[in-house]
Amino acid sequence: MFNINERIIELRTQRNWSEYHLAEKSGIVQSTISSWSRTNAMPTIQNLEKICNAFGITLSQFFSEKEDMSVSLTPLQMEMLCGFDRLAPEQQANLIRFLMSL
Repeated sequence: MFNINERIIELRTQRNWSEYHLAEKSGIVQSTISSWSRTNAMPTIQNLEKICNAFGITLSQFFSEKEDMSVSLTPLQMEMLCGFDRLAPEQQANLIRFLMSL
């Protein structure tokens, strides 16, 4: 059986994100995210959409039991994306402009 909370933890761990980081990216209060695991409660569909948006995936990808989700990243690419996620929005925009200028 598919466990939504385990999937959230798996995706968070893959990205080296804390609950706090996921809360910042999703706009959901950290205590809410934490309570899902503690109480074995499930997020609402609206919160699950926010979680997926934070992870940059679709709901379909979230529920996919396939490991690769049709995207394969090298360790270097994953490191770069994780670093990008840690940047402030203005820094992200500057980096994108820089890359597009190459």
